[in-house]
Amino acid sequence: MGKQGSFIKRFTDIVISIISLLLTLPIFIVSAVAIKLESKGPVFFIQKRAGLNGRAFNMIKFRGMIDNALNYGPELTQQNDPRVTKVGRFLRRTSIDELPQFINVLKGEMSIIGPRPEILSITSKYSSEHKEVFKYMPGITGYSQINGRQMLTPDQRTKMEIDYYNNETFWGDFKIMFNTIFVVISNKGNL
Repeated sequence: MGKQGSFIKRFTDIVISIISLLLTLPIFIVSAVAIKLESKGPVFFIQKRAGLNGRAFNMIKFRGMIDNALNYGPELTQQNDPRVTKVGRFLRRTSIDELPQFINVLKGEMSIIGPRPEILSITSKYSSEHKEVFKYMPGITGYSQINGRQMLTPDQRTKMEIDYYNNETFWGDFKIMFNTIFVVISNKGNL
């Protein structure tokens, strides 16, 4: 939390990630077992996303779709997508599928608070104005995630994030983290 690139933001990211991973270890185990019992395939879904300076990195999530879902439909999840498993629906509804991203934070590829990392097929079409978002480390949660989430278009989300992260503060990030709890509980804006 705090200004992008600051020591305090990185330190806070590391501390919160370590604590979160330790506290959610039982959830990791139960989720992994549930995923494996319901469908064949890996526990984790790893996808290339655009990170800081537009560099691609492997974002980690719990797999919520059938194995090789990208071979059976569009790259982006649709509303009522038949490829989503029963376990996957629960993981997505509760945002548990996002917990492995704390590993990305520890690796320095993501932050706790930052712009949502987009898939490369979307960022490859970004205008020079949209590419401004690459100045900021992507986050597990962020301004657009508490203000519309998946109901926003990539254009709306990018503009919103550039405006916020240009003026980011520690307390602004703290509010985002606090509000994320309510957005997750209400499932507001989630597909």
